[in-house]
Amino acid sequence: MAKDSLKHVGTMVGADAVIRGDLVLKGGAIICGQVHGNVNTEGPVRVTRDAYVKGDVMASDAFIGGVVEGKLSTFGKVVLRDHSVVKGDIIYRKLVIEEGAQFEGRCDLAPSEDLDQDQNIHTENSDTPSIDTADDTESYEKV
Repeated sequence: MAKDSLKHVGTMVGADAVIRGDLVLKGGAIICGQVHGNVNTEGPVRVTRDAYVKGDVMASDAFIGGVVEGKLSTFGKVVLRDHSVVKGDIIYRKLVIEEGAQFEGRCDLAPSEDLDQDQNIHTENSDTPSIDTADDTESYEKV
């Protein structure tokens, strides 16, 4: 993460910390410990190599070095470092996946509109993925 991004970090979850519940922040965050809940911030999020997040992450940018089990949504950049593990869908404007990163999920380009509106649409329409033939184009959601 660039030094300019660090000046927007207002919260740090230490390596020995275990948080059970959602984090709602204005500024960015560096997570070194465990978060069992959603992380929602207007700033950047950095999940370090030994960190673990079980919940959705929504931030301006996300730099993942540890484990995230949940949806990862940004209106900026997502970087999956070489030792990261992400199990969940990613919504992004820019995506960097380093060799060695593990990712299990779906990638969607974030629309130009407000990301919050997009989150509501995906939540309402995400019951169960349909299994159809490639010729059945009417059943696919228009993006």
